[in-house]
Formats: sequence, C-alpha cells, structure tokens
Amino acid sequence: MKTLYIIRHAKSSWDDTAVADYDRGLNDRGKQDAPRMGKRLKEKEIRPDLLLSSPAKRALSTAKRIAEVLNYPKKNIKTDHQLYHASEDKMLAVINDINDKHDTVFLFGHNPGLTDFVNTIMETEVNIENVPTCGVIAVKFRVNSWKDVSWATGKLIFFDYPKAKS
Repeated sequence: MKTLYIIRHAKSSWDDTAVADYDRGLNDRGKQDAPRMGKRLKEKEIRPDLLLSSPAKRALSTAKRIAEVLNYPKKNIKTDHQLYHASEDKMLAVINDINDKHDTVFLFGHNPGLTDFVNTIMETEVNIENVPTCGVIAVKFRVNSWKDVSWATGKLIFFDYPKAKS
C-alpha cells in the first residue's frame, strides 16, 4: 500500500506586487496555518517517509513548517521543479517516479492543478470544488509501486483544511 498526502501551499502574501509569483512567501495566516495542519497530522500519528515539494517559496515554506512539527528533517525535503503550477498529468508523472522505498509521501503544490489532480486520482467520483490553502487530502493506493498509481485508483482517507472543524 502507498499513501499520498496532497497538500496545497499555505496562504501566500500579495503585499509586494513586484515580487515574482515563484518568490512569493507566506502571509501571517499561512505562517500559522501550516504548523496547525502539521499538528493535526501529528495527532493522527502520520509519519512521512518523503516530503516532496514545488520549489516555489510558498510551497517549500509550507513543507518546512509542517516538517518541523512532524520532526521530519528539513534537509531531507526534496523539491521538483515540475510541481510548480503542474498539470494533473505532470503530477501523476512525478508520483510515478517516486522511489518505492517510500510508502507515505507528502506532496506540496499549487492550484488549479492540485484540485484537478485530486478529483481525477480517486477511484470513486469525488467533487472537491477547491482545495483551500494548506488543505490536506489523504489518499491510499492498493499498489506496491508508485509506478502503478494511475487515474481513478485512489481511495480518499480524509480531507482537512485550516478552517474545517477539527
């Protein structure tokens, strides 16, 4: 079995319009929401084998803040440029390339591709209209290899986000 936690980056700052999209950091709410979601994951006793993130500042900052709460070494977070505003097909390709020694993987990315990916990867029709910032979707796959993950094969375990009642 493989388990994927699909996480949208936390709320980002739009304070400085001169900052390139790739370089936008988290705003105050994002800086609070990421560790809050990390705490919820920790309470569920989830221990990731791999954190894989878009290298964009807001996604990587979210990954680092969640990693800190989960005692996952920040230096072990892997980045993949393909995840920056990736389409659902590109996300699947990245997932299919994950080393099979990792059973529990966190993937940090961006909308709209993230929401599209979530809705397409589930084995039953799921209609998540929008994965909110710092939203976490946990999906289990009945496979032994990430190469075998394909469309409509994931089973939703849970969907959580900062404003949801915990």
